[in-house]
Amino acid sequence: MSLLLLLAAPLAGAAVLTRAVGGVARAVNALTAAVTLAAAAAVVAAVARQGSVTALDGLLRADALSAWMAGLVGLIAALAALEAPRQVPPDEGRRFYPLLHLFTFTMLLAVTTDDVGLMWVAVEGTTLASVFLVNFERSRSSLEASYKYLLICSVGVAIAFAGTVLVYFADVQQFGDQAYALRWTTLLRLAPGLPAPVIQLAFVFLLVGYGTKAGLAPMHTWLPDAHSEAPAPVSALMSGVLLSVGLYAVLRFKAVVDLAAGPDFAGRLLVALGLASLGVAAAFLWAPRNYKRMLAYSSVEHVGVVCLGLGFGGPLGVAGAVLHIGNHALAKSVLFLLSGRIRAAYGTAEIPAVSGLLRAMPVTGRGFLVAMLALMGLPPFGLFVSEVMIFAAGFQAGYAPAAALGLALLVVAFSGLLRAAHRMLYGPVTGQVSENPHWASALPLGVALLMLVVTGLAWPPGLAGALGQIVSLLAP
Repeated sequence: MSLLLLLAAPLAGAAVLTRAVGGVARAVNALTAAVTLAAAAAVVAAVARQGSVTALDGLLRADALSAWMAGLVGLIAALAALEAPRQVPPDEGRRFYPLLHLFTFTMLLAVTTDDVGLMWVAVEGTTLASVFLVNFERSRSSLEASYKYLLICSVGVAIAFAGTVLVYFADVQQFGDQAYALRWTTLLRLAPGLPAPVIQLAFVFLLVGYGTKAGLAPMHTWLPDAHSEAPAPVSALMSGVLLSVGLYAVLRFKAVVDLAAGPDFAGRLLVALGLASLGVAAAFLWAPRNYKRMLAYSSVEHVGVVCLGLGFGGPLGVAGAVLHIGNHALAKSVLFLLSGRIRAAYGTAEIPAVSGLLRAMPVTGRGFLVAMLALMGLPPFGLFVSEVMIFAAGFQAGYAPAAALGLALLVVAFSGLLRAAHRMLYGPVTGQVSENPHWASALPLGVALLMLVVTGLAWPPGLAGALGQIVSLLAP
């Protein structure tokens, strides 16, 4: 029941919002986000009690990993929906709100279905639902970004389809016509007997395909344009959780290939792509000129860190990677939402044109400073803890050179982010910039930042247990 409500809430909200305008649209938008978040919390609680929940004869299924992802999607979607009325003109609501909640629905479907084929459809659905949001401003640059996003991600998802077909082929060749052959539960049960060469080839296709959606280098080229051109709430969703949905698919298939061919094959590929992503991100972040593109390249950096954790493997590496997904979602969504306020106030996303942020917009500026410190991986924030876990796993697992190179690239990215943040936060105020802060607008983002402190200082009850359950699923 909780799974059905989780999917029905954003879908029904999107349908109603196609007809709603003005204050009614804003109220339905907020109500839909609240119900979706409550349903996601109910799924998390049910999985914590029962281990897993199912619906529709097992077509929908949530275990610890699915519940983790559904909770993140519900939370970031709520933050984006609450910020949307500040960013979307009242007369554009009917064009924006339905797509926003349809986008949320497709992401939730991707992480809560047990069927590999339906997950593929849902991942493609995330592209179709969000491409019109990327072109929301209808400028030449946003149109180019949306075409690039649609073309590259569609090709990527098509490659993932080829990998899925190869997995099905191996399954049928080895075991015949099994019931529910493309469900995760079936694939994991049969994985030890699947032919390793075919599964390894399939994983290469799947890693390229879903890695494109996750923003892994060198398939990341759509990401900086799409994230910088989309409205801030959409950028928050895309960077905070859409990339993680791509990683979720890679995670699921990695568990299958590990059982079929051993962990070294997938691990080495993930370490290589993780370092490539860190290298590309560090090169751009050294001297960024646009703060939204800077945040987008930072997402490439953190996707690379997550892949390093998965590639290093072991309980510490996998737990660190999953925790890093959550920490990054919180920090990056806050930063993108604040960047929308900064762009509205300064009228530009160019870093040289933004200075004196702390004096001109004290609430937004302080929030931006705190979130940037969190994103850089400084204590006491959760990203520091998850990065320590990931690189410790690398040194323990014998990946010392890769871990050392990854740390060096992180330092380069850290330096660039620090320099850009200093340029924006301090100095003379440019133009007539001011803000009229209200506690209600700062509260949701403040709660997200507080959660980052909690995951950095003292884990709340249940977090260690949840990570342990996810590790048992992914690194049995």
